[in-house]
Amino acid sequence: MSESTPLPDPSAALAEAESLRSVLERNRRTFAWKTSGLDEEALRATTAASSMTLGGLVKHVALVEADWLAVKLAGHEYGAPWDAVDFDADPDWEWRTGALDSPDDVYTVWRDAVERSRELVTDIIKERGLDGPASFTWPDGRTPSVRDMLLDMIEEYARHTGHADILRETVDGRVGEGAPEDFTF
Repeated sequence: MSESTPLPDPSAALAEAESLRSVLERNRRTFAWKTSGLDEEALRATTAASSMTLGGLVKHVALVEADWLAVKLAGHEYGAPWDAVDFDADPDWEWRTGALDSPDDVYTVWRDAVERSRELVTDIIKERGLDGPASFTWPDGRTPSVRDMLLDMIEEYARHTGHADILRETVDGRVGEGAPEDFTF
């Protein structure tokens, strides 16, 4: 009699997917709190030797949502406003315009990107699972998994929330590791 390999528990995969989405949402929520409620002057403020602004950062993270989750993970087009931008001619477009756009415009672009990503990620996990492939291949021939893409987004938010933390403290002194319980975005 031979031993058979037990089948993976589907509930374990669902629990892992929910954990990854939960961590990503926590990072999004903290990022939103760190960058929320600012006027044009605050969204344009810089610190130290960096030209980074909170407005540029918010718009950059919106582009990353589109690039990593809509395009590379799900295989969709960038969509507005990204598909109208010539990034070869203006590679820092999101950083530059994020510092110039109105707060409403900057926040709307990011919130729309997040909402689109949430829907796409839910569909992709149902369709492919966490071990399934993303919709692109690295130049060396490797294709990342859905899990890899979600972990990269978590890392992206963690890094940029640190930037937002420094910039926000410079603007108005807001500090803290996480958004208050009553904060919504």
